[in-house]
Amino acid sequence: MRGAIGSALTLLVFTFVAHASESVALEELLKQAQKSGTRLIYSSALVSPEMRVAGRGTTTDALSTLLAPHGLELRPGPAGAWVVVKAPAANVRPGVVSFVKVLSDKVEDVSSIDALLKSIIKPGMSDAEKAMAIWRTVVKFRHQDSPPWEFLQESGSVHDAIKTFNVYGYGMCSCASANFLQLARAAGLKARGWAIQAHSVPEVFYDGAWHLMDPSLINYFPKADGTLAGVEEIGAGVDEWRKDHPKLLANDELNRFMRGGNWRKNGPEILSRCPTLDDNGWYPAATHGWYSAIHEYANKAEHFVYEYGYSEGYQANIQLREGERITRNWSNKGLHVNMDWGGAPGVLSATVGQNDLRYSPANGDLAPGRIGNGTHEYDVPLASGAFRGGAMLCENLACRAEDLKSPALHVKDANADGVFIMRMPSAYVYLGGELLMRAIVGEGGEVSVHFSDNNGLSWKQVSKLNASGDQKIDLKSLVFRRYDYRLKFVLRGKGTGIDALKLTHDIQHSQRALPALDAGENKIAFSAGPAESTVTLEGHFNPEWKSRNVFYMDYQPDVKNFAGFPMAVQHGSGEITFPISTPGDMLRIRCGAHYRVRDPRDTIDLKVSFDEGKNWKTLGRMPGPAVGHSHWFTLTDIPAGTRAARIKYEMQQRNTTCIFGFRIDADYREAQGGFRPVKVSYEWTENGVEKRDERIVKSANATYTINCASKPLMKSIRLELAD
Repeated sequence: MRGAIGSALTLLVFTFVAHASESVALEELLKQAQKSGTRLIYSSALVSPEMRVAGRGTTTDALSTLLAPHGLELRPGPAGAWVVVKAPAANVRPGVVSFVKVLSDKVEDVSSIDALLKSIIKPGMSDAEKAMAIWRTVVKFRHQDSPPWEFLQESGSVHDAIKTFNVYGYGMCSCASANFLQLARAAGLKARGWAIQAHSVPEVFYDGAWHLMDPSLINYFPKADGTLAGVEEIGAGVDEWRKDHPKLLANDELNRFMRGGNWRKNGPEILSRCPTLDDNGWYPAATHGWYSAIHEYANKAEHFVYEYGYSEGYQANIQLREGERITRNWSNKGLHVNMDWGGAPGVLSATVGQNDLRYSPANGDLAPGRIGNGTHEYDVPLASGAFRGGAMLCENLACRAEDLKSPALHVKDANADGVFIMRMPSAYVYLGGELLMRAIVGEGGEVSVHFSDNNGLSWKQVSKLNASGDQKIDLKSLVFRRYDYRLKFVLRGKGTGIDALKLTHDIQHSQRALPALDAGENKIAFSAGPAESTVTLEGHFNPEWKSRNVFYMDYQPDVKNFAGFPMAVQHGSGEITFPISTPGDMLRIRCGAHYRVRDPRDTIDLKVSFDEGKNWKTLGRMPGPAVGHSHWFTLTDIPAGTRAARIKYEMQQRNTTCIFGFRIDADYREAQGGFRPVKVSYEWTENGVEKRDERIVKSANATYTINCASKPLMKSIRLELAD
């Protein structure tokens, strides 16, 4: 019986395929409908000869069904006639869902600066309370360890707070200081950085004074009146104490001295009220302690105001297309962004609650570790044509659903090349990638694959096929440390096409920022934001790093009297102008730099042009004088329909004018963006028992609950479109 059923199923499948292959030209079917008495009006500009349908119904209902895959529909016309017209965009399913976000009520939203500030800054807060909320947030979401190296800014390491919190979750003192400065300024507070002895720390200004708040080693030092001391006050107090204790200089001596609360009783008075030091003088991570402060704040005269700078612009914009799936894990496979340089950070194998992550659970950390490895997959839906909704270009190509021909995607007119260009933006840094493709090559034809990591300004051929077959391309050397790239497929010759295409990537993300669950009720908030995406320009200035990430010249800027590392004006004046273009209409431009303008007459002005440099609008002037500072502008007054602009850094120099690092973001409207149902899948264990929650979220804003009977051990969260 089972064999009979199997044979019947096989027969049914072959019968269906054979019937489906008996397609007719759409134009011929419309003519048949006219002959049968249906009054139809259509234009050859809409109904082209190559359009084919698998069906022969001539009723208006049947015709409507057959027209839909071609983006056409019937509308009532004059004198009882029906008119074939292009279906409005509202009837076309969105190709891209942007800013997909799943939050739990156990973890703050740190997906962007605005989201973070909304999570932690409450109405009526004083400046002191705002500063403390920011300090606690940096402590929560980053841990002191060897920093991640992206080789984009001057130091090479990552100093963007939002990128740090979402992608990495760790960094060194200069990184933490920069994170605090960035968020404090975004909250409207005045902040500055200090270089002290083998350490960098931030200060914030409120109530008429400067106050040290160090999120790196997790400390601050209240004075007798309860206000927090500043760097200069701490340095003065430590130097005064050291004069009276000239023999207490070595770490061993200081370690013995601080035990049993002695640091509090007999150490510098300015350090005696630190709430984060334990009785034996250790900070929460126990990698540093009271003895560290004695060394770091010593020799006050050698301290100076300086910030190591930060980049700004990253947002955790998770985007989904049909066939795309993003999995984030509360675990890792040993992969990390420093795999080719600098060695692994300690947190790669660390356990939350143990060793130097012992302090993290007290700050709400529900993750089992810190570094997560996930996957970003895209099984491109070629045959159905759904890929078009997320493609940048699809020229002279047809898919099986449109003309019932094979392969799934194929050349339409054999006298010209077919070209397909797609973007692969990611909210998380790529650690590797693989492309799997089944190519069908017609006689004398070819399929070539090209890669770009500079927004399509230049292309590198990575594969060329002159015969049909399966192709595997290792993308790791191309995509490592990137957040975005483009692929171009050029198809040549009759019968040439692609029958299957899949991309798979390893990504790095922080476990700390993921929407973890806890025992009891967990409130989950799902949202999908505006239909927007971003084109980014961010490249380093160091010629020695060309093999590690994008070089600034890869963006083809116009450079005048501006060179070196860091990039500096050579004499008098200089400028650098970057072109930027977007696939959709621009909505805003966000840009800035980490820079130096040492003299009051040293200046950097940011300007923008929307007419190829004929006219310029000033965004603003970088604040100065400053030995090192970071500043960022946002422009929303952009002419309707704009898809190209030029951003100019125009500089004047009397002493020193230079740029350490830059970033330019152009946000644009996704032409085929919108909302579609999203499938959210959680996996975890409770007492060793596998648990799973799978939801189809059908609106752009939704809430639901997940209940855990006992403490969960989180495993993964997966996002993909539901249909």
